[in-house]
This record gives sequence, structure tokens and C-alpha cells, in this order.
Amino acid sequence: MKKVAVLGLGIMGRGIADNFLKHGYDVIVWNRSADRAAELVDKGARVAVSVADAVKDADMVFEVTANDESSRSVWLGAKGVMENSKPDAVLITCATLSVAWVDELAAACEKAGRTFFDMPMTGGRQGAESGQLILLAGGDESKLASISTELEVITAEVKYFGPAGSGMRFKLVLNALQAVHIAGFGEAMRLAHAMGLDEKKTGDALAERPGGVSTNIAWRDYQTEPNPINFSVEWIAKDLGYALANVDDDSNQVMRDTLKAYTEAIKRGESDEDWTAINRS
Repeated sequence: MKKVAVLGLGIMGRGIADNFLKHGYDVIVWNRSADRAAELVDKGARVAVSVADAVKDADMVFEVTANDESSRSVWLGAKGVMENSKPDAVLITCATLSVAWVDELAAACEKAGRTFFDMPMTGGRQGAESGQLILLAGGDESKLASISTELEVITAEVKYFGPAGSGMRFKLVLNALQAVHIAGFGEAMRLAHAMGLDEKKTGDALAERPGGVSTNIAWRDYQTEPNPINFSVEWIAKDLGYALANVDDDSNQVMRDTLKAYTEAIKRGESDEDWTAINRS
């Protein structure tokens, strides 16, 4: 079995590590706040004192950090992945990052002769915990087969989009669309309330319509108060900002208005609320 390193133990990283442990893999984890690893240690994970320590013997490295800044330090720092991982290790980012940074990282990996994939995820907390994530892959398709057994541990499906960076591009498109849908769902529910409709009947009926997964997600998260954190206001605002950096300032106005609404939620102190907090503003 391959040795697996997981860097970043938020909701998604913990789920990935936990599923590899359940399947008997040798798992080493690293997080800036080591206390997040406690539950995984009880299940058999080893905790690294640094990124370098985590990746030095790993056959596969999964990076699941929060943003460009933390990702850059993990990959390119003096004690980072590029300088300290095995030359034949498969290097994967599952974080949602900017196109500019992922392209830079992919170029650095190509120059160094490293195998790199961008595989941002969809499926949320439930998908991570159940091993039913959908990975949105960019990279050398011919090398995917060599890691298919490992990817099956954490996924329901791997969707391949093209060269390195392609998976990230699609993820930003997807998250931008879902952000608008979540915001629109909130406005629809306020409209229903204003017209005297029953909230539960309205939400159930909307979720049954052919509006796709986003409506189901919106209604699922909307019903629980206080919300469980499936995806925070801070992170969707970050992703929407990364997405909009790729288009002209005067385009995509609906998405820009949605980003403004999430930014205002952050100013109200709702950064760590579930992204459906915008529905309650």
C-alpha cells in the first residue's frame, strides 16, 4: 500500500485522512494547529511536526489548505513539498485556489519533473466523511490509472477536465454558480414568507424541482438553525473572488452582486457561519 500524507485538516482534509485510515493505509498528517489531528491519531494516523516531515516518505501527497497564501507556503517554502517529497511521489492539491497560483504551481512541478494533479473537490462534509467525494481533475491523464485504487478510497467519481489547472478552473465556475444559487434561494424563501407560504412546504417543493443539486443543498442547509458548517461564508467569498479575477470588472454582474452580499455577511461577523447565513440576512 502507498504511504499517504494529508496536509491541512479542515473538514475535507480530516475526511480524506480518515477514509485512508479506514482502508488500512499508512497515513501521516500535518496541520498548523496540531490539535486538529487528535481524533485521527486515535485511529492510527501519525502527526508530522512539519510539512517536510510529513512528505519525506509519502508516495501520495494531498494538500487541502485554505487559500493561495497557505498553499504557497506548503508547496514552495524551504520545508515545503517541492523540496522535501520523494521525486516519484504523486502530488495533489485538493484545495480550491486561484487559477494564477495553480498555473504557477503546475509549471514548477513540470519543470522539476514531478507528477502533479489539481483535484479540487465537490461533495462537502458528507462526501468527505463518507468517502464519496467527486474530484475534478487536471493533469496528465495517462498517470491517473496508477493512482486509481487510492482515489477510489475517497471518491464516488473522478471527473477529468484536461491539463493541470483545468480541474481548478471548473471548480471555480461551479462554486460561482452555486454561490449565486444559494443567494437566490434565500431571496426566494423571503419572497415566499412575504406572501404567506408555509416555509417547509415551499422548501420541499423547490428542492423537488429540476433545479439541480444546488437547490437541494440550499434547502438542506437552510433548515437547520444554528447551521452546521458544511461550507463557510468566508470560503465561498474567497472562491467567488478567485473566480471573478478571471473576467473583466464590468462583466458577471450577478456574481459580483452575490460576492458583495457575502462580503457584507463577513462584515456582520458571519465569516464562520454556513454559507446559507446569507439567506437569513
